[in-house]
Amino acid sequence: MHVPLPRTALITGVGRRHGIGAAVARGLAADGFDLALNYFEPYDRRVHDESSDVELLAEELRESGRRVVLIPGDLEHPEVPPALMTAARDALGPLGVLVTCHCESVDSSILDTTVDSFDRHYAVNVRATWLLLKAFAEQVEPLAEMPDADGPGREEQPSPATGGGAVIALTSDHTVHNLPYGATKGALDRLVLAGTHELADRGIRTNVLNPGPIDTGWMSEEIGAAGAAATPGGHLGGPETVSDLVRFLVSEQGAWIRGQLLHSNGGFATPAV
Repeated sequence: MHVPLPRTALITGVGRRHGIGAAVARGLAADGFDLALNYFEPYDRRVHDESSDVELLAEELRESGRRVVLIPGDLEHPEVPPALMTAARDALGPLGVLVTCHCESVDSSILDTTVDSFDRHYAVNVRATWLLLKAFAEQVEPLAEMPDADGPGREEQPSPATGGGAVIALTSDHTVHNLPYGATKGALDRLVLAGTHELADRGIRTNVLNPGPIDTGWMSEEIGAAGAAATPGGHLGGPETVSDLVRFLVSEQGAWIRGQLLHSNGGFATPAV
């Protein structure tokens, strides 16, 4: 039998109402999920020159009838990821979904990247993602041992295709003059995809999503025009295009897709055949 995921999710990196994390939160809320939203306002001020408005997002989602808990935290520190998971579970109960939208992203090249910057990128983009995945898996009970196909009790056992949990991590393949970000996102890909195999006994499926360039307020007019010109449809995707795919991947209909690095970028920079 199919066992639906708990309708509870932890989403990291939800600091701004017009960001990808916020769009994912709105999409999952529309699908009936209660949400724990992680954010770190000093990053939004330092990188985006904006203050976090996640409180307004939480109010919006609560008005739709969803439970929403806000959990601030700097993912550079190794004690924060497991603490986030504990706080989210204490507030909402067992978690069925983890979506990692957090990142450290400061442009620099091979020649001018500092050791401190590289280390922070690694801590936030790689180590924190591993610790979040680990903590998520630890709060999911292993599936009961599956009986033989023709043996007794087969129908009563949870199906590993839909039981356990779903993890979606956002990635990027941009590395030129964005070295520490791109390099650490590459490492993120490998560790998250390994989860589909290593955590299969818990019914956890993992996927990595590369959305291509998404304008969340950081693009200049010139960058946006260049990106649109490199996309067959002539325009870039928005945060909602990322949310739509996440919603499908965590649904029962998307449960067979697992262990994949998915490019959902409208054909951005795809060579013409």
